[in-house]
Amino acid sequence: MGDESSSRDPLLTNNRRNIKFQRCVSHLQDELKSFRSYLRWMCVDQSNVWRLLLSWTVFVVFTIVVPAISHFVFACSTCDGKHKRPYDSVVQLSLSCVATLSFVCLSSFVRKFGLRRFLFFDKLYDESETVRRGYTAQLDRSLKVLCSFVIPCFIAESVYKIWWYASEASQIPYVGNVYASAALACIMELFSWLYRTIVIFLVCVLFRLICYLQILRLQDFATMFDEDSDVGSVLSEHLRIRRHLRIISHRCRRFILWKLILVTGSQFALLLITTKSSAIANLDVYTAGELLLCSITLVTGLLILLRSATKITHKAQAVTCFAAKWHVCATLDSFDTTTGEIATGGQVFHRTERGELDDDESEDEAEDEEDELDNSKLIPLYAYSTISFQKRQALVIYFENNRAGITIYGFTLDRTTLHTIFMVEFSLILWLLGKTINEIS
Repeated sequence: MGDESSSRDPLLTNNRRNIKFQRCVSHLQDELKSFRSYLRWMCVDQSNVWRLLLSWTVFVVFTIVVPAISHFVFACSTCDGKHKRPYDSVVQLSLSCVATLSFVCLSSFVRKFGLRRFLFFDKLYDESETVRRGYTAQLDRSLKVLCSFVIPCFIAESVYKIWWYASEASQIPYVGNVYASAALACIMELFSWLYRTIVIFLVCVLFRLICYLQILRLQDFATMFDEDSDVGSVLSEHLRIRRHLRIISHRCRRFILWKLILVTGSQFALLLITTKSSAIANLDVYTAGELLLCSITLVTGLLILLRSATKITHKAQAVTCFAAKWHVCATLDSFDTTTGEIATGGQVFHRTERGELDDDESEDEAEDEEDELDNSKLIPLYAYSTISFQKRQALVIYFENNRAGITIYGFTLDRTTLHTIFMVEFSLILWLLGKTINEIS
């Protein structure tokens, strides 16, 4: 019995894997419970066969069937100018295509990785308490962010649809009672718009949530330079962060690329159909309201993706500047301590802070816009640091040659890439406008 108890004790106390498993279960029950219930209410949960069938049925009805019936049955070609919908085809097709992409990618992510693994909750046991609390708070806030994008679009669409059906109920096809048929058609169209908009923004918000976790990790990683950390531990942590960024890039690269292609194509189609010679000369809110709302929805979802990817890439690349500044401060501090100019470590930081960088009135506005990892303050160091110059130099060289970030098939999504995308699309828009103007003239 003594041998058995001695062999069991290390398994219970030192088995790190067992501790990880217990911690993951607590996160699964606490953090994701409300989010899973939200997915079930939205008919996006595919955890079993029945929910899978329900999810795909709802998707087909509200993404394909209802928009098709709305376009071909309720076109109302005999209506007056305010009630005609000349751009309904491109609006319905654009929303349905992007919603299909979002739904298929979300289903693939959840089925292949699981919601907990896709959101990196299984990796939180290795993170600090600050990162875990910040990520949990952001998860709770993500539903509010989703509603802040969806609700204004849904309210505007509801006002338009209710006005359209209420004023033209007698001119559209109906079965039985004209007002009951119009009310049912209006409700189905509103649910279709709401469903597609939620699916489009849901994947974007989830990607934003995953990127926020990596930003928290990078901010926590930067605190390692404020301590007398070992170069090996700093390198190991950075390799772990780069690995997670590669995982995110590999999982989401197809979605981001196809989202960019579909949104760009839909915007060019909208531009072409509104500027051709046979288009309506005077656009107003009645004829182009849904067109504008569709463009705002699609472009906003794309901007959420690109902004999140660019922000995390900027944070990851700022680590290089931070490490170089840390190396400079350590070198200056070591030199001053050796020559006897400064008796204790960390004085470079205090001396500079009391000098030129201590002007509060001139620095308040700049500090609000500074990056947490790339500011103008020097780093406090320790007098008896055991990190040699060669180790620090090797670490800085590693950061310079191994820049992390979100990539799409080798192309890093940073500010330069965004500027390139903007200039290419802007050039195509100018070319398209030039072609249409020449045709009109």
